[in-house]
Amino acid sequence: MHSLVKNKSREWTSGKDPVQARISVFERIRDIHYAGVPELNDAANYIGILNTNKGSCTPKHLLLCNIYRELGLSVLYVVYPFRWDEVEVDYPRKLLRLARQLPQSYHLACVVDICGEYKLIDATLDPALTKLGLPVNESWDGFADTQLAIIPCGEGQIYHPNEAASLRARRDEKLNAFYDELNRWLEMVRAGDTRTQPGA
Repeated sequence: MHSLVKNKSREWTSGKDPVQARISVFERIRDIHYAGVPELNDAANYIGILNTNKGSCTPKHLLLCNIYRELGLSVLYVVYPFRWDEVEVDYPRKLLRLARQLPQSYHLACVVDICGEYKLIDATLDPALTKLGLPVNESWDGFADTQLAIIPCGEGQIYHPNEAASLRARRDEKLNAFYDELNRWLEMVRAGDTRTQPGA
């Protein structure tokens, strides 16, 4: 494990019991601003999320998996197909046009063995996005399944952490254009300007 990840693990869990530790890690990763940053979407570069405080589902859950495994938890990845234009949010017009041009995408989350049962853990969406009506996991008791950040359009596929290198997200011009517009909009939302419609 990278030394930066080890240091964050110690920082976030020091002095906490096992339940408090896993809740703390979940909350710290959830609170990283959701943003599409394609260069962080693979097992080699995901730790950049700790420097930028921005990232999407892929680096967030690569980080969560590695810290949870450091804490002795058994973790698997789960990947769900979804479509950006089916996310239940009131997109600005330009962003909706861009979303409709995208093919099927894939969402990464984790399933974690907690007390002998695998639970879905999704730390994708940061709390500031609740104002958009998105399924933010504002509180977690450390035991139950969390909400999934997207509406899947198919069954989830399970992957072992050893397969992380194969979970690299695709990159193309249309997706990059969508992420650029999405990131601008989400920052405006976080700043409290929900009325502004970028590129409307």
